Amino acid sequence: MSITTLSSRELNQDVGKAKKAARNGPVLITDRGRPAHVLLTIEDYRKLTSNQVSIVEQLAMPALPDIEFEPPRLTGQLFQTVDF
Repeated sequence: MSITTLSSRELNQDVGKAKKAARNGPVLITDRGRPAHVLLTIEDYRKLTSNQVSIVEQLAMPALPDIEFEPPRLTGQLFQTVDF
């Protein structure tokens, strides 16, 4: 699977090219050089969205092994005062 990058202008000029590229993998569409959208085939989209289990459902599953989770400690100033 390859990722193709197209600018918004390139997409507008040749939608067919983007659709063909999406058959080989995601098409990253940029707006002013920054990633803005992703074009996928419907099959790839369905693969991504099917069989998703929420975190609540996963945590409720008794058969899951214990998972150790050690979040990093927050350091530095957590808030700033605002001068109106």
